[in-house]
Amino acid sequence: MKLIERYIAREISLPFTVVILILVGLFASFSSARLLAGAVTETLGIAALLKLVFLKTLIALEVLIPIALYISVIIGLGRLNKDQELNVIRSVGVSGTRIVLTVLTVAIPVGIASGMLSSYVRPWAYAESYILDAQAEADLNTNRFQAGRFYGSEKTGRVVYVRSKSDVDQQMQNIFHYIKKPDSSEIVIARQARQIQPTAEELRPHIQLSEGVVYQLTNAASIDEVIQFRNMTYFIDNDFVLNYRRKAAATRTLWESDQPRDIAELQWRISRPLATILLALIAVTFIRTTPRHDKTDRTYLIAALVFAAYYNLTGLAKTWVEQGVVGSVPGVWWLYLLMLVALGIYALKSKRKRFPRQS
Repeated sequence: MKLIERYIAREISLPFTVVILILVGLFASFSSARLLAGAVTETLGIAALLKLVFLKTLIALEVLIPIALYISVIIGLGRLNKDQELNVIRSVGVSGTRIVLTVLTVAIPVGIASGMLSSYVRPWAYAESYILDAQAEADLNTNRFQAGRFYGSEKTGRVVYVRSKSDVDQQMQNIFHYIKKPDSSEIVIARQARQIQPTAEELRPHIQLSEGVVYQLTNAASIDEVIQFRNMTYFIDNDFVLNYRRKAAATRTLWESDQPRDIAELQWRISRPLATILLALIAVTFIRTTPRHDKTDRTYLIAALVFAAYYNLTGLAKTWVEQGVVGSVPGVWWLYLLMLVALGIYALKSKRKRFPRQS
């Protein structure tokens, strides 16, 4: 790479490093505050909370990296433009095409890194974070229960009582569990219980109950049921398990699936490199070689609006594939084709403006 190209690449890389660190710091701080507000430390402890924040930050990197590159291209080239350095660079024979190619030398490695994170690191982080999330968010996380006390939840209408509990193996004796549902109520009484924590093989946390009775009470008293059991598995997670499993699934597994939601998740992952590179190219279009007219604030505003539109469209494209509105072809790719067309039209207009037809 020649001296001028290295200089331009450095002017983009330095802001990128700063912006990504700021975004990661802000996201980690926000995640920490949200988890602390949810009293996660009481359930999991500080070490697990820090691990959960780290995992959630890894998941967010696939979004934060394209944003950081998009902003850094605008900042880097914008400074060169404002200080008239782009005009000087052009005057020594460096064309706009070479500047774009220099931007690509930064964007392509960053895009590849974003794709690797999305395809391999993100699924692992989702699997690990689900294990911690399930422990932290479960109403029946018995790790926080103390013997001889009632625990209730107004949100779920659940009441739990444990008469005794072993500090060694967390085995519980004489358990009472009540939950109120919209049209019925359920009471579970068991002699023994033990919570099974989620693992990579079995993501759903559950409680193993033994020697007990289930009372299912409906509003119509004539159809109440009483069920005696020797052993019973009681799942305690919430409704987003399947969605988490999809996000935690290996890319190869998604590739072999024909389910619309799996296809949407797969296309989302493999489109990350292309999305990152296209955003960097779109950022280049905001730079005008008119240094005497400082329109920095206006440029940033338009850039923010364009990114907001892109972000909403990516979510819409993925949702359409998940719901079967759009098939696997064109899938989510219509958005990136639209971006390519827009960039092509801009390039043609710029070329005509630079080289007008002679009459």
